[in-house]
Amino acid sequence: IMGKNQTLISEFLLLGLPIQPEHQNLFYALFLAMYLITVLGNLLIITLIRLDSHLHTPMYLFLSNLSFSDLCFSSVTMPKLLQNMQSQVPSIPYAGCLTQIYFFLFFGDLGNFILVAMAYDRYVAICFPLHYTTIMSPKLCLSLVVLSWVLTTFHALLHTLLMAKVSFCVDNVIPHFFCDMSAMLKLACSDTHVNELVIFIVVGLFLVFPFLLILVSYAKIVSSIFKVPSARGIRKAFSTCGSHLSVVSLFYGPVIILYLCPSANNSTVKDTVMALMYTVVTPMLNPFIYSLRNRDMKGALGRVFCQKKIPFCV
Repeated sequence: IMGKNQTLISEFLLLGLPIQPEHQNLFYALFLAMYLITVLGNLLIITLIRLDSHLHTPMYLFLSNLSFSDLCFSSVTMPKLLQNMQSQVPSIPYAGCLTQIYFFLFFGDLGNFILVAMAYDRYVAICFPLHYTTIMSPKLCLSLVVLSWVLTTFHALLHTLLMAKVSFCVDNVIPHFFCDMSAMLKLACSDTHVNELVIFIVVGLFLVFPFLLILVSYAKIVSSIFKVPSARGIRKAFSTCGSHLSVVSLFYGPVIILYLCPSANNSTVKDTVMALMYTVVTPMLNPFIYSLRNRDMKGALGRVFCQKKIPFCV
């Protein structure tokens, strides 16, 4: 007799994306290109911040962590998706599925908390400019980063351990391109009430609460701007916060649509499209948002390339 918590199946089948066979190669090339852009773009930002001393500031400490989390977050799902698109049997081992769940939650949450730290940084920069260096001390910045890593480790481990206790008996087909927790719980042949309750509570704590903190930060920023309204002040505030706001919208938009606006009919296609947005599109666009709209990043790019004596810097 099998134990209550013992898993009866050794692997899952990932249905992947709803793509017609004749379009498979086109989408494979598209996703491969997007993933390579994501890797190169985020590595470039991390490298520039590390090499250029002008970028050794709180904002760019947080940005390098965001780029690292974006790079890893995309790498949790994209290589397996690309592999399965070329495979006759798109399977993933049970242990591989649990590993994917852990790192998916870890790096997704890490990006979430780093965005909160960045929002606080922008709030201090605009509302308390004269005290910025005192408030955003190296000790506080390091503490915020470490706290982000610790909280995400706890969250990812909690869900992964709970998922490891769930039994899967016959149905092992996941209608997704990665091991999505909600899709997997529907396949379970054991009680999943504890998992669902923890997901409900933790989503509130780890997703909604950080989002509210970001909203509060920007409400205070807007209030501070309008107390002393000037075209120059508004332009400065927008240039300071524009990139961060764009990234926040890209990160939370698909998640809010997915979890807070459920569709009445079968939402498998919607779930897949929204998941592609926050696992593929957002990590790819973030480097462009921060490099193309940021004077400091452009300056760092020029300084680093010129120091290496690249020919066009002559």
